[in-house]
Amino acid sequence: MTYPIADLHCDLLSFLAAVPGADAFSKDQIPCAFPWLQEGEVKMQVMAIFTNVDQSSMKMAGMQAEIFYDLLRKEEKTVAMFDSDFLKNHTSDDRIGIIASVENAAGFGHEKATWPEIYKQFDRMLATVGQLAYISLTHHTENRFGGGNYTEGIGLKEDGKRLLDYMVGKKIPIDLSHTSDLLAEGILNHIDRHNLHIPIIASHSNFRALWDNKRNLTDEFAQEVIKRGGIIGVNFLREFLDQNVPERLFEHILHGNKMCEDAICFGADFFYTQNFPEESRQPLYFPLAENAGKYPSILESLSKTLSESHLKKLAFENVFNFYRNLWS
Repeated sequence: MTYPIADLHCDLLSFLAAVPGADAFSKDQIPCAFPWLQEGEVKMQVMAIFTNVDQSSMKMAGMQAEIFYDLLRKEEKTVAMFDSDFLKNHTSDDRIGIIASVENAAGFGHEKATWPEIYKQFDRMLATVGQLAYISLTHHTENRFGGGNYTEGIGLKEDGKRLLDYMVGKKIPIDLSHTSDLLAEGILNHIDRHNLHIPIIASHSNFRALWDNKRNLTDEFAQEVIKRGGIIGVNFLREFLDQNVPERLFEHILHGNKMCEDAICFGADFFYTQNFPEESRQPLYFPLAENAGKYPSILESLSKTLSESHLKKLAFENVFNFYRNLWS
């Protein structure tokens, strides 16, 4: 069973920036290599600009933005910019539509950066990549903007409020996938208090009701994303599904589909695994979802439970509709 696939998160850019000899076309190196994406019928792929919280964050983010720019020009037979024009013409274009995102706003400003430097970095990166699919203020840890998903009791900081204010009018969603619960609450409260027009998504998150992990959304936050017209991308990592039961992936998808069939989509979170430091988490993916070539078989398994219209929404329509509405 094949449908076009839209996926809200992979880490191909940080792989190309940081790994010696990295090859975007090598199926042996990374599970979101272009041949895997093609095999899985992926039509739209978000590529995250990921950085750690350190002094090199702005440099690394800028480098990944340039890599994205170069992919569009050097690999134009394989990829095209995912934008309004691509959405209009995607049925007649065999290429993969790609768009960048920012995973960790430390890429806009390290801890000692001034606000003029942050604004300049933001504007330069946006000009380089053309558009951003979303911005995550944090990753796992704390930064100047707020608390990451593994930091208890740290919410939205003053710098986080200032960055949200700067996003207004740019049609860039804010992503709740890597927030602490207190940061997610702070983001929603700040947006509501000041009536900011900033869309809310969760790009690559599962459901805490099914698997108790801080990276997963509570149903309360999932409902907030849904209420605000956002989308939720299901993550394929074992750590956030269930350590031992592969089929739990389908349960997370069905849980999201039951909440709102117009919001659930894919956010696989494929990245370079060969230098991953935590042995206990290996293998990082179950075989049924270990690379981007697995989408057709995943949909085939779900076809026993979901109707064709629901499968199409999950596969690509919810993502395409979200960005079509956002950019209209």
